Amino acid sequence: GEEDDGNGKDSSAAATTVKKGDTIEIYYKVLKLGKRSYDGLSGEGTVVFSRGYGLEDDETTFGDKSFVFTVGDADVIDALNEGVVGMTLPSATKNDADEKSRLSKRRISITPQKGWEKSTPQCDGGPGGSGAGGELRTDYVVVPTATMVEQEACFDKAKRPFPGTYAQERRMAQRFDQSLIVEVVLAGVRR
Repeated sequence: GEEDDGNGKDSSAAATTVKKGDTIEIYYKVLKLGKRSYDGLSGEGTVVFSRGYGLEDDETTFGDKSFVFTVGDADVIDALNEGVVGMTLPSATKNDADEKSRLSKRRISITPQKGWEKSTPQCDGGPGGSGAGGELRTDYVVVPTATMVEQEACFDKAKRPFPGTYAQERRMAQRFDQSLIVEVVLAGVRR
C-alpha cells in the first residue's frame, strides 16, 4: 500500500490533508458542553475523557499520549471518522518551537447516533428509528418505562476512542446519549 497518489511530486513538503483510509495520530478531548453554549460547539465544556491533552493520570504534558486510528475504521465513532477528513497537517517549518500552536485543531459534534449509541431500533428511538437521527424521541413519552438499564444496554463499549478509567466510563455511560463534542488536534498522518 505504499503507492504514489498520482502527483509524482514528493508531497511531504506541502501540507498533508486527511482523507479516508489514512492512519492518523490525534490528541482529543470529549466534552459535554455547558448550557450556555450558543451554537453547540464553542464555549467551555466538562471533559468526560481525553488523550494527549495532559489531563489524564497517566499523562504529564500535552502530546504525551495519543490516539492512532485509520480514518473510516468501523470500530471508531462515525463523528470522528467523518469529522477529521479535510484536516491538514502543516508542512514542517524551520521553527518548530511553536509547533503546538500550528497544529490543526477542530471541534466535532457527536450526536448519539454518530457516537457511542448502538444503532439498534431499541436504542435509537423516535420515528423511523435505527439511526435516522435527530427526530424527537416520542416513544420515550409514550413508553415511560425506558430505564437506566436499557439505556446502559445501548452504550457501545466497542467503539473507540473509549475512556481509560472506570470512573470515566461511568461518566460516559451517563452522557453518551446526549450531544457531546470532541476537540481534535491532528498530530500526525502516516501513509
